[in-house]
Amino acid sequence: TGTLGDDTRAAFTYMWALQMKTGALDGAWAWLHFRYEPWEADGSPYFGAAMAAAAVGHAPGGYAASPEARPGLDRLRAFIGAGFDRQNLFNKLTMIEASRRLDGVVTPAQRQATADAVAALQQPDGGWSLSRFGEWKRVDNTAIDAASDGYATALAVLALQQSASPALQPALTRGLAWLRSHQEASGRWRATSLNKQRDPASDPARFMNDAATAYAVLALTTS
Repeated sequence: TGTLGDDTRAAFTYMWALQMKTGALDGAWAWLHFRYEPWEADGSPYFGAAMAAAAVGHAPGGYAASPEARPGLDRLRAFIGAGFDRQNLFNKLTMIEASRRLDGVVTPAQRQATADAVAALQQPDGGWSLSRFGEWKRVDNTAIDAASDGYATALAVLALQQSASPALQPALTRGLAWLRSHQEASGRWRATSLNKQRDPASDPARFMNDAATAYAVLALTTS
């Protein structure tokens, strides 16, 4: 409808009420920590901040500029800006995409530097591996899958789509081609756990596939 519904407005009000006002997480939120990368570990509050930025940026009716959003959003921008350069590549890529519709979150120089960094990690098949977006270690000491996956490739493509550098266009073209050729007959794209060797039929394994599929669709429809 182009307007913010009452339920969504109430959810935003609750979100801002829970925003941290002091300490290292000032401007962010307390976040799940089960020692499970990439969403529930030491650096994951930054991922949570990215999700909040995405929600505000996509909210209709000029919500991001409204008086009710401005104080919390100013605090969120400060948290993001203060920590961006220290993040691993996964968090940077997530924030780059989340801030696509929200001004003043990530600078043009940070967008370009992130695109340059991820382009350098493209694999010979044209895709990217989540294993290379951070310093991960599985809790069961099994080797992390280094093959290209849908989640990493989609995040990389989304960052490259925001670069105006002609030098990165071949990497973008190859990344999009990888996504188009690696959708499974079921309709999904695959990614594997950074935490342990998991049964592909288990719910935790499906979480990774769900994320890969969601971001792959976003990358392909943004191109």
